Amino acid sequence: MSYTYTINEAHRLMTTQLDVPNRLLLGPGPSNAHPRVLQAMSLPPIGHLDPRFIHLMNEIQELLRYAWQTENSLTIPVSGTGSAGMEAALANVIEPGDVVLIGINGYFGLRLADMAGRYGADVRIIQKPWGQIFSLAELEAAVAEHKPAVLALVHAETSTGARQPLEGVGELCRANHCLFLIDTVTSLGGVPLFLDEWQVDVAYSGTQKCLSCPPGLAPLTLGERAVQKLKNRRHKVANWYLDMSLISNYWGDSRTYHHTAPINMNYGLREALRLVAEEGMAERWARHQAIVELLWQGLAELGLHCHVEPEYRLPSLTTVRIPDGVDGKAVVGRLLNEFNIEIAGGLGELAGKVWRIGLMGYNSRPENVYRLLDGLKRILLGS
Repeated sequence: MSYTYTINEAHRLMTTQLDVPNRLLLGPGPSNAHPRVLQAMSLPPIGHLDPRFIHLMNEIQELLRYAWQTENSLTIPVSGTGSAGMEAALANVIEPGDVVLIGINGYFGLRLADMAGRYGADVRIIQKPWGQIFSLAELEAAVAEHKPAVLALVHAETSTGARQPLEGVGELCRANHCLFLIDTVTSLGGVPLFLDEWQVDVAYSGTQKCLSCPPGLAPLTLGERAVQKLKNRRHKVANWYLDMSLISNYWGDSRTYHHTAPINMNYGLREALRLVAEEGMAERWARHQAIVELLWQGLAELGLHCHVEPEYRLPSLTTVRIPDGVDGKAVVGRLLNEFNIEIAGGLGELAGKVWRIGLMGYNSRPENVYRLLDGLKRILLGS
């Protein structure tokens, strides 16, 4: 029997060649990709088990260890965005019924709590107003009260611009037999990180912030205590795609097929990390701090105030309070339409109250600060 079908032409859209504006991306992410990263991503793909690609994978792992300042053997880029890194971090170290204590002082603490609950965790929270940080004493009290299997904190809260101090927290966790997990999406490559010295067990990040690479990969690292928790699980990891006991075989010595890695994204990440290594971590951190202080000075001269106390502000992301009587959304729109600059408004509790300005990686340069300040001055002061 033969069949006859009629092709539906209704959705056959004859579009033009792709043309997107070249914006200056000074929001919370993505940041502008470095030209060398874009060039690397344009190279021809090869197979994900090709010997040359396996060599490239080894280089990426080693460079990620440098950026995070860790010796962790299980250090890889997860195929997915930063939120996939968050999910991978939680899925692999949470068993149903585990008490997971999460510090919530911004939007991404809320996301951690939501994800942890979906993996069957007994989620407990400690909260602070958005833009504030947790003291070590507050964390000690919460750990003593809840006795968690995992303590999760956001090191660089993208919604508030606050940097959570981590010194002493890893020691606290080890003394209380819990894993220490941190979000470094807006800090890796731009804010000082010492995972081994801080005794961090699990960390994740994204490529699109301080690494100046397009979104699409999520660096993840598990220390030995987290690896042991993974090996000794009573149940399989509830997420097959993000199961590190499977993926580690692809990134480890056996190179066992798991999924087809995004080849060109890994080209881009390798080049981004090569740029980090060429500059040096100390120099890179110092550059981010020097450039953001230039921004803070310029904002003050315009009569604008930052939301976070200076001691705890991120060098990669600044929240600026919207002055009374100013339409914050209109300012964001004018910067985009008249000056080709992207910044963002607030999330959650800070919606309509702040602007978020990112100076990340390749974008952390004086000329970008001056360009933004000039645009803000012209809009706010009419000059």
